[in-house]
Amino acid sequence: MEPPGLEVADIFRAHGPAWRQARRGHLSLGQLKVMSAIEQCRSAALGGHALRCGACEHVDIAYNSCRNRHCPKCQASTARRWLEARRNELLPVEYYHVVFTLPAAVAALAWHNKSVLYRLLFEVTAQTLCTIAADPKHLGARIGATLVLHTWGSALTHHPHVHGIVPGGGLSQDGERWVACRRGFFLPVRVLSRLFRRRFLEALGAAHRAGQLRFLGEHAALAEPTAFARWMAPLRRCEWVVYAKRPFAGPEAVLAYLSRYTHRVAISNRRLVAMDGRSVTFRWKDYRAKDQTRKTMTLGADEFMRRFLLHVLPSGFHRIRHYGLFANAGHKANLAKARALLRVPAPAVDTQPVERNSTIFICRHCGAPMAITAIFLPIKAIQAPARHQGAPP
Repeated sequence: MEPPGLEVADIFRAHGPAWRQARRGHLSLGQLKVMSAIEQCRSAALGGHALRCGACEHVDIAYNSCRNRHCPKCQASTARRWLEARRNELLPVEYYHVVFTLPAAVAALAWHNKSVLYRLLFEVTAQTLCTIAADPKHLGARIGATLVLHTWGSALTHHPHVHGIVPGGGLSQDGERWVACRRGFFLPVRVLSRLFRRRFLEALGAAHRAGQLRFLGEHAALAEPTAFARWMAPLRRCEWVVYAKRPFAGPEAVLAYLSRYTHRVAISNRRLVAMDGRSVTFRWKDYRAKDQTRKTMTLGADEFMRRFLLHVLPSGFHRIRHYGLFANAGHKANLAKARALLRVPAPAVDTQPVERNSTIFICRHCGAPMAITAIFLPIKAIQAPARHQGAPP
C-alpha cells in the first residue's frame, strides 16, 4: 500500500504553532478555528472507531473528521449528498457555465469587507443574469441560476469570482411557455459585463454611504466620500471580466462539473508536492499562459498558510446560493411547471427510508464490510487557541 501523501494538515501541524505565536493578535477567530479543525481532523483528538473485518479479520482504526467546510479532507461526502439532492432538479435542456469576476482593486477592498462585498457579488450577479434574460431583446424569460463563490486563484491569491450554472432557457413572463435560448448561445457577454459593472458600483457606493465598509491600511483614506468617488472613477471605465463557456454535454456533465466546483477548497491535498523545514511546493495552473500549463510553485510555509487562510469565509456565510426559478421559496413549483412545459415526467421519488449515520466501512485488504467493535470518544472538542486582545474579528 502506498504511503499517504502530503496534506494541508501536515503543514499546519508542523508550522502552525510557531506561526500562530508570531502572528498573535493578527489572525481572526475564524482563521484560528479553521487551523485547529484541520490539524485535528481524522486524528485521535476527535475520537473514532475500532473496526474488524468479518471476512479476513483485519483490524483497523478510523478517526472522525472535523467536518469543517475549509478542510480538504472533509468535502467529498458533503458534495455527494448535495449532488444527489441536485440530480433530480436538472432539466433536459442545455446548461451554461458563466463566471463573474471582481477587478483587482475591488478584490483588494473585499479582503477587509468579505461579508458585504461577497454578498454584493452574489446579488449583483443574479440581478444581472435575471435582468438581461428577462429583456425581450435577448431571451424574454424568467431564468434560474445556481451560483458558487470561489475566492482564490490557482496560486492561492485572493481572486473573488462567482461560477454560475444556468439552464439555457426559462419560463415566459406569463408562465405559460418554456422559452429556449438560441442553441449554443446563452446571453451576450458584453451586455452582461456592462450591467454587472454598473449595478455593482451603484451597490458599492450605497454601501459606502450607509457606513457598511471598513477601510484599513492603504485604503484608510477611502473612508472620505470624495476620495472614494475618485477611487471608483477608473472602475467605471475598465473592463469587468464576465464570460460564458460552451454548453455542457448533457445533465451528467453538469453534475460532473458541480462535483468539482461546489465544495472545493482553496487547494486540494492532491496539488501538494513537498514540504521541508521552511517551504511548501505545490502544483498550480498559469491561466495567463497561452497553453495554461501546470507548473510548480514554492512558497515559505508561513506564506503558504497566510494564503490558505485568506479564503476563510465569514461565519454562517453560504457559498452556494440559488436564484430566480431556483430560489428556495418557489423552486419546487417552478421546476414542476418547467417539466410540464417541456413535457418531461417528474423524477421518480425514492421511497426507501434515508438512514442517517449509516456509513459503511470497507476493508482495504479484501473489500468486505467492517464492523465497529469499539468507539473512542474525542479527547477534546475542536476549539481555536485563545485569541489575544486586538485580534481581528
